[in-house]
Amino acid sequence: MKVKAIFTRIRKDWVIYLMLLPALIYFVTFHVVPLIGMKLAFQDYRIIGDNEWVGMKHFEVLFSSPAFFDVLKNTIIISTMKMVFFFPIPIILSLLIIEVRNGRFRKYVQSVVYLPHFLSWVVIAGIWISLLNPADGGVNVIRNFFQLPSLDFMTSKDHIRWVLVFSEMWRSAGWDSIIYLAAIMKISPSLYEAARIDGATNLQQMRYITLPELTGTIVTVFILNLGFFMNAGFDQVFNLMNDSVLSVIDILDTYVYRIGILNGQYAYATAASLFKGLIGVILVLGTHFISKRLTGKGVW
Repeated sequence: MKVKAIFTRIRKDWVIYLMLLPALIYFVTFHVVPLIGMKLAFQDYRIIGDNEWVGMKHFEVLFSSPAFFDVLKNTIIISTMKMVFFFPIPIILSLLIIEVRNGRFRKYVQSVVYLPHFLSWVVIAGIWISLLNPADGGVNVIRNFFQLPSLDFMTSKDHIRWVLVFSEMWRSAGWDSIIYLAAIMKISPSLYEAARIDGATNLQQMRYITLPELTGTIVTVFILNLGFFMNAGFDQVFNLMNDSVLSVIDILDTYVYRIGILNGQYAYATAASLFKGLIGVILVLGTHFISKRLTGKGVW
């Protein structure tokens, strides 16, 4: 009966499912089908002939490698910094945007903050490298104005991780705020009308109406973001890294790229990638069930 009901719903709303089809094809092609290749993590790759099954050999080498634990540490540090300092920004930005009463000005603000999302990391890296240039970059020009010494942020091990955090914030905060803006739009206007009648200020309305109504969305986005915790941003790191700071921003994705694509150790790279994926699944499931128990809200 459930299968019949599903097909009935698909026939009824076939246009909506047709619009969903390209996204489904994309995820199946690039996220589901590649799972078949995960078996390579347990094999020795052979260009000619069948691959040889070696069990946990590559994982044993992986977990005995100091280089692997260095990139794992970098990945955890960078991802944690992004989660702590970046995750609240789209929420705050959406609350600020919704308070802009002038419709035309609000659209202008939204367009400005959304725009960086559509730039590639190659372009963004060029912008930030120019901005942070120790000779004539905008940041160092301001520092010199206040008689502070110039800093080469891009080659400083103490600053490069913060460059990653703030460049990610600049690129993605506006775009990520869309989901919170949509959730705010769904809140019943009658709640705000009743609050205004009772004399509540805008700040009180935000605290006692908007934020509680956003709780479900915030929890869901947080849990889903944890699934990408071990990614740390390959495109960003790859375009901003250099030999001077490689030791502090070399992450799992760049490590897999280097040993797999550049060095041809496909099986070993697959083992590292599989480990990263399993950690993501564990984080999502663990956070979901903890959140479900504590707040009654989760991904499903």
